[in-house]
Amino acid sequence: MLFRGVEIERTYAEAFKMWGTRLVITAETEGWAQVAAEAASGFAISVIGCGCEAGIEGPVPPEKTPDGRPGVAVLLFASSRKDLEKQLVGRVGQGIMTCATTACFSGLDGDETVPVGGKLRYFGDGHQGSKVIDGRRYWRIPVMDGEFLVEDRFAMQRSVGGGNFLILADSAAAALEAAQSAVTAMRSVKGTILPFPGGVVRSGSKVGSRYKFLSASTNSAYCPSLRSLVDSELPPEVQAVYEIVIDGLDEAAVARAMKVGIEAAARPGVVRISAGNYGGSLGQFQFHLQEILSEEEGGDRS
Repeated sequence: MLFRGVEIERTYAEAFKMWGTRLVITAETEGWAQVAAEAASGFAISVIGCGCEAGIEGPVPPEKTPDGRPGVAVLLFASSRKDLEKQLVGRVGQGIMTCATTACFSGLDGDETVPVGGKLRYFGDGHQGSKVIDGRRYWRIPVMDGEFLVEDRFAMQRSVGGGNFLILADSAAAALEAAQSAVTAMRSVKGTILPFPGGVVRSGSKVGSRYKFLSASTNSAYCPSLRSLVDSELPPEVQAVYEIVIDGLDEAAVARAMKVGIEAAARPGVVRISAGNYGGSLGQFQFHLQEILSEEEGGDRS
């Protein structure tokens, strides 16, 4: 399939089940909310080495936040409920409560919840207080500039991690320009994040390794420098490959992000767009590239 002169490979991206949540961080200014969001979502690139995957979803205007102040939304994904709870408590406690003027609220509704404020309240050393408003409990924890307001429990939902596509280009410059264009377009899709630095992955991985202590290793079939040493997937003219990885609160959000990203990446210098397909060994979801280009909403990929 050709799309704007770029070959779209007949393949699919494998993605896997995760648990996801949304944090709404507010502060006296959007700038301080952004500082807290960056701190709370730091070193959250991949569950392989970071324990979770997180990123900034975008700003939240004062009229849509619980306390009427400017806010920033962060999405956080983990492999299990237990891991999600651990990461939430640590990141809200260290990255948000420590940041000047902030408050933090659950950005999702639902019956599946984990305690966050209910655990952080003990930092108040017995001076903390709580209030129930519209059936939701909030904790007020005394801090040196006033009080840190945090919701008692944060809702979570089953989510999708690891949606992806690969950009194969005839030069490193063309590959990076295409990747940056894709990231800019994908940032607008609500309910998704691109957890890797700048949204772009240079060290794509494959499942397994020749070293028994590693569960993943360099995606050798897509490394140009290894073309003569391995079973390469690269056409002769391809000199660089970048990967875009997407996490989303649901399948439809991931499909939308992939669609706009692929469309934006189809530009001069790009030879082919492919995806991380591991023969079904990695994930429970399949996002077929050619299908998502032809429809806005994807079907059941489980």
